[in-house]
Amino acid sequence: MQEDEPTARRRVLGSVGHSMLRGLNAVSRLALNDGRLLVKLDRDILLDKSRRLTGFDDFGDPSFLEPLGILLRSFEEDARLNLIGRITVHCEMVRVLSNRLCMQADRVLYPRIAQESIRQPIFITGLPRSGTTFLHGVLSRDPACRAPEVWEVMHPSPPPETAGYTDDPRIERTRRELSFLDILMPDFDKCHTIDATLPQECIAMTDHSFLSYLFESMYYVTSYRRWHDAQDKRPAYEYHRRFLQQLQWRCPGEHWVLKAPSHLMALKSLFQVYPDAQIVMTHRDPLKVLPSCASFARVLRAPFTGPIDLKLLGAEVSRRWADSARLVTRLRSEQKELRGRFFDVSYPELILDPMAVVRGIYRHFNRELTAEAKDAMQLFIASHPQAKAGTHRYSLQQFGLDPAAERRNFQEYMDYFGVVPEP
Repeated sequence: MQEDEPTARRRVLGSVGHSMLRGLNAVSRLALNDGRLLVKLDRDILLDKSRRLTGFDDFGDPSFLEPLGILLRSFEEDARLNLIGRITVHCEMVRVLSNRLCMQADRVLYPRIAQESIRQPIFITGLPRSGTTFLHGVLSRDPACRAPEVWEVMHPSPPPETAGYTDDPRIERTRRELSFLDILMPDFDKCHTIDATLPQECIAMTDHSFLSYLFESMYYVTSYRRWHDAQDKRPAYEYHRRFLQQLQWRCPGEHWVLKAPSHLMALKSLFQVYPDAQIVMTHRDPLKVLPSCASFARVLRAPFTGPIDLKLLGAEVSRRWADSARLVTRLRSEQKELRGRFFDVSYPELILDPMAVVRGIYRHFNRELTAEAKDAMQLFIASHPQAKAGTHRYSLQQFGLDPAAERRNFQEYMDYFGVVPEP
């Protein structure tokens, strides 16, 4: 079968990109001590660079400095970053710090941003690879809703405006930046669909607090991860709320629709900041989730580090999501008063009849599902079939995961939520 143009382009770029990456990283290992002499991840250097780039010097609440320092130390000590990894981390840290500076300046210039109220946001969460992205895309088609798009999460300042929202120049800038994924991660689009104007996971807002699960998804930051797991996540959600205020001030909707699997690990903090939040939780057989999640983690990390031990990666992914499943199961079973705040979605039912799931969500949360919203959602569903970008192949055995042991790890979760094993 003949390749279409985008597929052929990705294949060629991916082949060229792999050769470039191998060459650059070989040079860095031989001549630059893994790039440390060329690309520094020093906190003061990164802070000063972001100040120079933006012309601002007020980062807001200085409490972010401690997690930033711990994260940077973990990048140096744990992550085994190659040259490409160091360049990527350096650029991302500068981008996020620059965003903090610009958003703080916006608040000083436009004090009304801080008065924005975030009412009854919908949060989609669940184990990774359980349909959260697809459902986020469907619900975001409701004209009444507001879902953060990739471009405005990457570049939130100045606050977007309704009048110029669809042709904001930051959209094309973001598309150019995302094109590097074709080179760095040629298999990325088989795992996850991304574009400047598609809804973005709101975990990308929490990285601005440097208290975020985002970093561990792309890098081996083991000491930061241990430290972060023990921290109060409320400051991360407070910055998350600041981010939403920034985005909605000049471009409002009736309600936000947000999404990230990592919310499973911090629901108590989420409810502290958003006491009227409504949670849609997706459920899927963990034996289908784990190898897909591990394979995606391999795709995300491979460009930035040395050889990946697939069995260690599988064990890491299993521990993280088994712990998360236990945490949310016990929260739901112990805090009965939260029962009406959740709507549970079965992955097989979501794939079989997405609109039936949507109707259930709107009915449960007493929201109006207009004819216009239904038409837009059905159009999205029709244009986003499964495996549109290609097949993503993986197995439990590939990552050293034993089916019987993993079934035991997740049995409490499966029993409580009635999750049925998939063939």
